[in-house]
Amino acid sequence: MASNHGPKAKVQRRFGETLIYRPKYQRILEKRSYPPGEHGKEKQYRSGRRSDYGSQLDEKQKLAFIYNVRDQQLRNYYKKADAMAGATGTNMLQLLERRLDNLVYKAGFAATPWAARQMVGHGHVLVNGSKVDLPSYVCKPGDVIAVSEKMRKNVHVIEWIEQVGTQPAYLDVNTETFAATFTHIPERKEVQILVDIQLVVEYYNRLT
Repeated sequence: MASNHGPKAKVQRRFGETLIYRPKYQRILEKRSYPPGEHGKEKQYRSGRRSDYGSQLDEKQKLAFIYNVRDQQLRNYYKKADAMAGATGTNMLQLLERRLDNLVYKAGFAATPWAARQMVGHGHVLVNGSKVDLPSYVCKPGDVIAVSEKMRKNVHVIEWIEQVGTQPAYLDVNTETFAATFTHIPERKEVQILVDIQLVVEYYNRLT
């Protein structure tokens, strides 16, 4: 499935951070520790103070990259989060974390968010026993997310599950049955991402 974020390692080089960990991305970032482009090596990562808008834009783009969503989708998540009770940034992260493709990725059923999106879109994921092919499907506490019988035999899925390290506290993963239970909506401290969510909120506040 084509991505709207371009070459994954190139995007991460621009930010100078490993936003989505995979060995090949890490190797590229270590080998080319400077921004992409003709003059990237000369520029390196400038230490000068960025404008407030520039910093906010960077964080917004990082968030969109990490969750593999388009700008308009992210704006819609902000609007929904802003209309909810509580902190807008925390609400926004909770909505993004509850996406089915994100939970498939976080459970270790797919190596990257892009692979998880493709797996869901191709109908290889079940929620409570029923096929769901909408990556943005919002999961509820208690939902059981499982890989289809066909994909359980896929060598890549088997490899990914075997490499799973620590899963988020809000997922109870059974690697033998290729299933994960979404136990609860994550608290802010349980969402580990390299994004300053408050700057993202400030970015969208400027537009309203």
